[in-house]
Amino acid sequence: MTRQFNLADLFELVAAEAPDRLAVVAGERRLTFRDLDARTNQVGRWLLDHADPGAKVAIYSWNRAEWVEAFLGAFKARMVPVNLNYRYTGAELRYVIDNADAEIVVVERGFLPVLTEILAELPSVAHVLVLDDGTGPDSGVGVDYEQALAGVSSAPLDIDRSPDDLYMLFTGGTTGMPKGVMWRHEDIYFAAMSGMKQDALESPEAIKGRVFPDELVLSSFVGAPLMHGAAQWGLMSILLMGGTTVLYSAHGFDPVEVWQIVGRERCSGISLVGDAMARPLADALAGGIDADLSNLKMISSGGAVLSPAVKDELRAHLPNVGINDSFGASELGASGSNTGSDARRFVVTPEMNVLDDDLRPVVPGSGTIGRVARTGHIPLGYYKDEAKTAATFVTDPEGHRWAVPGDFGTVEADGTIQLLGRGSQCINTGGEKVYPEEVEEALKSHPAVFDALVVGVPDERFTERIAAVVSLRPGTTVALEDLAAHCRQTLAGYKLPRQLTVVDVVRRTPAGKADYRWAKETAAQG
Repeated sequence: MTRQFNLADLFELVAAEAPDRLAVVAGERRLTFRDLDARTNQVGRWLLDHADPGAKVAIYSWNRAEWVEAFLGAFKARMVPVNLNYRYTGAELRYVIDNADAEIVVVERGFLPVLTEILAELPSVAHVLVLDDGTGPDSGVGVDYEQALAGVSSAPLDIDRSPDDLYMLFTGGTTGMPKGVMWRHEDIYFAAMSGMKQDALESPEAIKGRVFPDELVLSSFVGAPLMHGAAQWGLMSILLMGGTTVLYSAHGFDPVEVWQIVGRERCSGISLVGDAMARPLADALAGGIDADLSNLKMISSGGAVLSPAVKDELRAHLPNVGINDSFGASELGASGSNTGSDARRFVVTPEMNVLDDDLRPVVPGSGTIGRVARTGHIPLGYYKDEAKTAATFVTDPEGHRWAVPGDFGTVEADGTIQLLGRGSQCINTGGEKVYPEEVEEALKSHPAVFDALVVGVPDERFTERIAAVVSLRPGTTVALEDLAAHCRQTLAGYKLPRQLTVVDVVRRTPAGKADYRWAKETAAQG
């Protein structure tokens, strides 16, 4: 078999190079590369017995070893794993599964009731694999995951793969509806899964030369849910260098438990998402923990920028540990890093730049504000959305194609990029992306609400919290708790408003467009 720059092919090359090395730790489960290779072969064979290459395989689960097995197993079968946010309501879940045309759903038993309620409205779903989590007896829906794999050969699949095989990551859309970002395997590897961080590989087989020697094996703790791109990229980056990924598989976030796991597994790195995780970890250190962190070398954040105050707290307790912010997006990959104190200033890859309105690079040091963009290894576009693809993936006057997802910034004289924020008013709360329009729609469906704008306001732990500025219908009153309960019927919990300001009139432009600057100022005043 000729190996390609395909994620499954690359993993198999690394697994053959270090078969006895620990690959994944998730709670009580510990899989060597040989174990993980065999299990993913079984998953791939089962999938090919029930669907054709190219089929979408949705994964609806907390972090666990089977998440990784399903993810890599789908790649081995030339299928496309689809990330499902386990916080979704039934309506949100139905939209993503339907939009993705998912044929197979791998679901943890505890989430099965939500899935079962909408299955009749999902004609594309032909098979359901159920992961046992001890929450109850067999409901009769789907097939037990372990029973499905029992008796399936763990031998390598006799299948030729392609660098053009699809990796898809669902993210939020400009109106709040998720959209699937489509990447070629080769592009996502070089853009986000460690390929971009070193000299270009001359061939797929050359990845064996990047496998850590036994005395330098990296063990990295991944605290974010694998349903997020940052966690998937962290997982694959470590695996494709022959390192060990330690998943946080608890439900919720216990900072003391995290430090104990990091100490117990001798982790050299921690991957997390912004202050929502970092501040509790810093607080736990301040309170004193019983964990040996002498092997820890780096704390990295992706998906949300760490505030300088939290960085300082971590450095005070861990002076010999590096702290790194990673800049990126579902449409950009991992595109920059920041190890300094300026929270929004990033050293970026050669493929990154800031483009002006004419799609030309801004002059460094000029102070010109433009849109952050990446060329080279970028996505194909959005799944089943030609209009959004055309708006985000553009071609400059010289014929170079760029991904321009909506971040604004400037280029400093030294070539670093200073991020200014999302032009779409996207709210980043604890690493979750929330778009105002979706929350506004839910608010305005409440009988007492006449109009509403939603903005993000600073929050010490979650970076931003969701603030609603609303005007009411005459003769009505409403409390924040009432609005949150109303929105909870259609929105995931992290999208609910946490602050309410009632005004006589919600200010809009003469054309009826939202005045978000006014809304932010109003919300900040309480």
